[in-house]
Amino acid sequence: MAASAVVNLRDSIDPPLRDVDLSNLDFSNCPVRDLISQIGGKWSVLILETLAKRPYRFGELRRLVPDISQRMLTQTLRELQRDGYIGREVFPTKPPSVEYRMTDLGYSLYQPLAQLLNWAEANHEAVRAARVRFDQSPD
Repeated sequence: MAASAVVNLRDSIDPPLRDVDLSNLDFSNCPVRDLISQIGGKWSVLILETLAKRPYRFGELRRLVPDISQRMLTQTLRELQRDGYIGREVFPTKPPSVEYRMTDLGYSLYQPLAQLLNWAEANHEAVRAARVRFDQSPD
């Protein structure tokens, strides 16, 4: 099987390095773990991707996000709202309608997240090919 080409979406090939001394980190209070654990959830990225386009009502989100249950959508929206990435507005209609929208904090997260999503789409085949090679190796 031929290797898939890696797509670099940056102008420079040198990645920005973070100067972090892992030996001195308090992993019980790690900001990276704390934030990534939420936005790295199965449904969070899809919901953020959808709400980055425009605000949606709950039922619209349920139709737009494939395979999500009502319970998981409710839970994920509440977690994203709790972290400040999305806002929830209730309209005084009968029955009340609720709309979810991205907040300024959510948009600030979405900018680097969109780069990661673009990278994932561009390099998905290369990663899949690497997995196949690894799984077929005798070691």
